[in-house]
This record gives sequence, structure tokens and C-alpha cells, in this order.
Amino acid sequence: MARHKITLILILTVVIHSFSQSSIESFLKPSYTLNNSRRKAVYISEAAIGGLTLIGLHQLWYADFERSGFHTINDNSEWLQMDKMGHVFSSYQLGRAGANVLNWSGANKNEQLLYGATLGLSFLTVVEIFDGFSKEWGFSWGDMIANGAGTGLYIGQELLWEEQRISLKYSFHQTKYAELNPDKLGDGFLEELLKDYNGQTYWLSFNMHSFFKNDHIPKWLNFAIGYGAEGMVFPYDESHIGLSSGNSRQRQFYLSLDVDLSRVETKSHLLRSILDVLNVIKVPFPAVEFNDENGIKLHGIYF
Repeated sequence: MARHKITLILILTVVIHSFSQSSIESFLKPSYTLNNSRRKAVYISEAAIGGLTLIGLHQLWYADFERSGFHTINDNSEWLQMDKMGHVFSSYQLGRAGANVLNWSGANKNEQLLYGATLGLSFLTVVEIFDGFSKEWGFSWGDMIANGAGTGLYIGQELLWEEQRISLKYSFHQTKYAELNPDKLGDGFLEELLKDYNGQTYWLSFNMHSFFKNDHIPKWLNFAIGYGAEGMVFPYDESHIGLSSGNSRQRQFYLSLDVDLSRVETKSHLLRSILDVLNVIKVPFPAVEFNDENGIKLHGIYF
């Protein structure tokens, strides 16, 4: 269930960012004072997009599954917590998008954080409630904690530093595991991009110039710490009931470099908008991997 949420959030993130994109540079330029017309447009657009998405989700997705009374589940041990990382990422990126479009409208910082940065948490909470009334799934407190963590990562940095020194990013590579369970892990690149947890990596990307204030360090250069996992064909290790694929489930940790595209200097507001959208993706670089099976593994270029 977490995968369809992540799919929606990635789509919504692009849509919300795209709202402030136009071929007209003057339109894209953020307002330095409150522009009521822009702010109204932001709230109306977000309400319309979010509302229609929730209605569509309720009718097109949940209608295919049996309803139940509201109930909770504990799915914290599924997929070596990669699904929870997806929730953290989704909440963070939707909150970042919500704050950015309010900044474009000239809304003050408090409004950006209160009504913009909480966009992901609000949306995902409603989706989680839908889950609670579905017999197939259930309301997950683990998911809610992850949603809160993503929102907190964005708001906390704005309150502490008034900037995002640590970005949460995503990368993906195809794996051999999807073909073993395409229903759960996807069939084809686009589905696997969203479903195959084995190929996903989530990164905390630290901007070194912001922390060290050294003019010799490029403002766009980041140091990244990644988390991934592989060997997962089912949500749980089900070898005890004969469903194991024979692969060893293991966590993976990475060290790499990255580029903070939001800090690349440009006078073009159109290019700035494009870079902000692309900044959800970790830029491929050489990486060092740490895991239980091989110890240390070097990657010439890691996706």
C-alpha cells in the first residue's frame, strides 16, 4: 500500500512544483511582498489537486477492496523499513514544494511553514485514514511517524538555520528481484521505479559549504549518506514457510558525493524552477557501500 502513496506523492510533487513554472520569467519570479492573487491561486490549486486526487484514490483504488471498520496494523518490520523511508521522503518533498510555492506568492515564513511545509503530512494522514477503513491494509502508526519525520526534517531546519542544509533525496537502479515477484515489485522500469525497494536508495545529502563556511568549498557540493536494502521478494522474510527466493535480505549503507541543484547559481527563474524539481534526485557519483555480506564494496558510479 505504501507504494501507491509514494506514486501519488511523486506525481503531486512535480505538479505542485510545476505550478510555479512558466515561460514568462516575470511570472516565475517570487514576490518579495505578499501577492494576494498568487496566494489565493496557490491555496485553491492545492485544495483542488489534493481533493481530486483523494476522491480519485478513494473511488478508483479503495473501491476494489473490501471495506472494514477502522483498524490499525503494525507493518514496521516490512521491507526492511524501506517503505517507511519512502514515507519520510514523500512527506519532506511535498512539504518542500508547498513551502516553495507559498514563498513564490510572497507569504511570510510562518505561513510557509504552517500551511506549506505541512502539506505532505496533511495529505498522507488522510490517505492513512483511508487505509484504516480498508480490510486489505490498516492505519499504520509507523507510517505516521515516518510522515512526521519528513515534515519535521524540513521545518526543523528552517527554524534552526533558515535554510535546508540537509536534503532528502532518492536514487534508483533496476535489480533482478522484480521479475521474481512483479505483482509486488513492478513489471517494467516505470513500475519498478516506484515498487522495487531493492533498487531504491534514500539519501541524507549534507551541504558542506553551509556547515563549514569555507570559500574553497563549492556552494553546490554535498556529502551524502544513503540507506538501501536488497534480497527482498516478499514484505517479510518468509523462508520458514517455503516462500524464500534464496536471496539474503540485507541492509546497505552508502557514502558518496552529491550536488545541491538548488544552490547552482542562475539568473533564470525558469531554470531555477527546473533545478528545484530535479533536486529530489541524488546525482550519480562514485560510492562506498557497507553491508553484512561483503563488508565494503566500491561503486564506480552509483545510481
